[in-house]
Amino acid sequence: MSFSGIIVAAGSGSRAGGDKQWRVLGGKPVLRWSAEALLEAGADELAVVIAPGAETRATEALAGLSNWRAVVGGAHRAESVRAGLAALACAPDQPVLIHDAARPLLNRAVIERLIAALSEADGALPVLPVADSLRRGQDGVMAGVVERDGLWRAQTPQTFRRNAIEAAYAAWDDAETPTDDAVVVERHGGRVALVPGDARLMKLTYPEDFAMAEALLSQPTRYQTRVGSGYDVHRWGPGGSVWLCGIEVPHDQTLIGHSDADAGLHALTDALLGAMAMGDIGDHFPPTDPKWKGAASDQFLLHAAGLVAERGGRIVNVDVTLICERPKVKPHRQAMRERIAGLLALPLDAVSVKATTTEGLGFTGRGEGLAAQAVATVEIPVSA
Repeated sequence: MSFSGIIVAAGSGSRAGGDKQWRVLGGKPVLRWSAEALLEAGADELAVVIAPGAETRATEALAGLSNWRAVVGGAHRAESVRAGLAALACAPDQPVLIHDAARPLLNRAVIERLIAALSEADGALPVLPVADSLRRGQDGVMAGVVERDGLWRAQTPQTFRRNAIEAAYAAWDDAETPTDDAVVVERHGGRVALVPGDARLMKLTYPEDFAMAEALLSQPTRYQTRVGSGYDVHRWGPGGSVWLCGIEVPHDQTLIGHSDADAGLHALTDALLGAMAMGDIGDHFPPTDPKWKGAASDQFLLHAAGLVAERGGRIVNVDVTLICERPKVKPHRQAMRERIAGLLALPLDAVSVKATTTEGLGFTGRGEGLAAQAVATVEIPVSA
């Protein structure tokens, strides 16, 4: 991978007791964890944005590391990001990862997913699904429920082509404080992809967060490999195209279903849910719920991938087989692989899409419907 990195470490960290980026975590400064992760993943350069007068502390914290430079930031995060961007020497189209020093447990898998997502978007950020139920409160009592559908917990690093993020910040109205860099790019008209984050990529905000991070680091991590399978069927009906594996394929019929009836993505979603032993697609997206009528199936797949990430796991590879007499899948197979790879932030060689017929036998052979089956391999951390 070729990319540049910016670590924002200019904050005061008052809620954590002050100067959290310099505190020792697992035997080394918090800042060093992120710097090492980015450099070991292949960062060509690293701009570390610090508060005025913190140059010596940065030098001590990052002693022995190369390809980094200290940059003095501003009073607000947006000013610090701009300072980091100005200090980079990379080309305009180079991917830039912007990371908060307060999230030290960054791993290479997240970095790879983010950079892969830039092939189809102007930016990308790691997210986790909201697992807990949400409530509004007023004067110490419950004042309503917040629906979790469509809500995600945003993490860093967030990734953009250098020219895209610089143009977005140049157009930003400084009278408003952005919550993060993805908001700046989206407001500028950019498309920002959501990729599975990592539950271990927690933000150190309060003193108790350090105790939790120390506990995570003290436990050796081993991974369990799991395999899940999925199967889906939809019948043919009147139409002029069909959605298969995230691609709209011209056809003289369409598949009938409550959502967009993308049997390939439905089967793959079930495969991921199966690997995690978390039910099936109908449990998470009931066909009786009108909100999912006509919905694009990529959001179902992203939800399942998010559940894998929430467990600290990663998707290793996926394999989808489409079973039908028509339409011909081969002319669209590469586009399907690329679409799935983009959704799951996987390298292309970890995504397989195949097609077969039943030689005229059965309901697929008679042209009554299309079937899809899928297999997914995931790795999840387990206690030692």
